[in-house]
Amino acid sequence: MNRKIRIGIVGYGNLGRGTELAIPGNPDMELVAVFTRREPDILNSKSNVVHISKILDFKNKIDVMVLCGGSARDLDKQGPMVVSHFNTVDSFDNHGRIPEYFEKIDRSAKKSSKLGLISVGWDPGLFSLNRLLGLSVLPKGQNYTFWGEGISQGHSDAIRKIEGVKNGVQYTIPVQEVLDKVRDYEDINIPPNKRHKRICYVCAEDNADLKEIENKIKTMPGYFVGYDTSVFFISEEEMIRNHSKMPHGGVVIQTGVTGEDNRQTIEFKLTLDSNPEFTSSVVVAYARAVFRLSEEGKTGAISVFDVPPAYLSPMSGEELRRKLL
Repeated sequence: MNRKIRIGIVGYGNLGRGTELAIPGNPDMELVAVFTRREPDILNSKSNVVHISKILDFKNKIDVMVLCGGSARDLDKQGPMVVSHFNTVDSFDNHGRIPEYFEKIDRSAKKSSKLGLISVGWDPGLFSLNRLLGLSVLPKGQNYTFWGEGISQGHSDAIRKIEGVKNGVQYTIPVQEVLDKVRDYEDINIPPNKRHKRICYVCAEDNADLKEIENKIKTMPGYFVGYDTSVFFISEEEMIRNHSKMPHGGVVIQTGVTGEDNRQTIEFKLTLDSNPEFTSSVVVAYARAVFRLSEEGKTGAISVFDVPPAYLSPMSGEELRRKLL
């Protein structure tokens, strides 16, 4: 390919800014424009910032749109709309609704002959691949995923969408006792919502109903229902001082046996200083794969399971075999 892959960013929150930072590290890519619902002039960005109402002016000028809206409210509308005109990659992270969201993107993408890659990041995304590998390699075994300690972007975004919330973050914390049992090969039958705690810090608007906010958080389907959830209301100053960074991480563990009861363990771990910047780096690598698959004529919706790993790298097949195999 003689020219660079042309990237567009839709949304300029944490993920959008992370994507903007990630693109220059990929010499085969260039950022064409950032699309926002806000007034472009107010964004602190050196990129070409365009109001989203003008997005169709960029048809045939952008190879892949990176959708950086939130899963709670934005992507349900944004995803099918944008993939009607552009190839897309997004980080939809509501695990329970992924099949439904996939079908929405698939319908729109097939009508437009575009390609939409959904649910890319580290979970769903890299962790999904490691769950697949673990279960495939050690079929006589159990697979477990633990998230945290760290701030969940999707859950924090869902909190901030609640009326009366000025700012909010949610920390996911593994239950250490359960994690220890898994590593000791105990075959635990504990669902994910009992393996983790959720701790929320909320800065509320003046005169907001705090009890109502807490109730909406704890009863939010797909995010907090069924979890041991604690909600703490704090000042804006405390929020800025103690909760401005966005660390996260987690681990996927596959335990199993082979042969005559030989115990085997596969463990994949992430420790992240910046959740959005790492997620953005994953998404940008997959944008390269979307471009390559689209050039081959692939259309409709796909997930990380459908992407050849070699398509994530700017290296050729020969280079990959020589340097990494």
